[in-house]
Amino acid sequence: MPEDLWLVVGLGNPGPSYAGHRHNVGFMVLDLLAGRVGARYKAHKGRADVVEGRLAGARAVLAKPKSYMNASGGPVAGLRDYFSVPVPRIVVVHDELDIPYGTLRLKTGGGDNGHNGLRSLTSSLGSRDYLRVRVGIGRPPGRQDPADHVLRDFSAAERKELGFHVDRAADAVEALLSGPLEAAQNVFHVDPA
Repeated sequence: MPEDLWLVVGLGNPGPSYAGHRHNVGFMVLDLLAGRVGARYKAHKGRADVVEGRLAGARAVLAKPKSYMNASGGPVAGLRDYFSVPVPRIVVVHDELDIPYGTLRLKTGGGDNGHNGLRSLTSSLGSRDYLRVRVGIGRPPGRQDPADHVLRDFSAAERKELGFHVDRAADAVEALLSGPLEAAQNVFHVDPA
């Protein structure tokens, strides 16, 4: 039955030249989750690469849109319609400038805060009531343009801890699929020591 199915979406830009960028942390988390499911991504007619399987005991479709971040709403809306997933059962994993590097925040709804991927999703879904796993990438140093910051690779110092943060974000997705938002927030809003 579709009502027990989750759609988990990672936001990023397709192609190897973007793979290590801060803006692609959503894709990094989804790649780790696919490994946990034990499956490889396959092309889907909805302009996304998908993995179907069980995650945290729940049926889930993991998806990485093939469009650029700023146009990711169309592919996600197409997957929502194809799999008949209600918006409250969509989890979106994305980078967040206004949260310090390595910090996670989970929530339902809210604005896009200047994030063009979220703006595209909200517009295409006709709702902002999807779950969000916000992965902190921090503000750019000095006067660096935020657009340049998100389209750069993580620094050498950040990369040393990146695997831990991606793993923790994947754990947060699983927590959302297996229990209420508030329970997951109680675990993941406490920054690890």
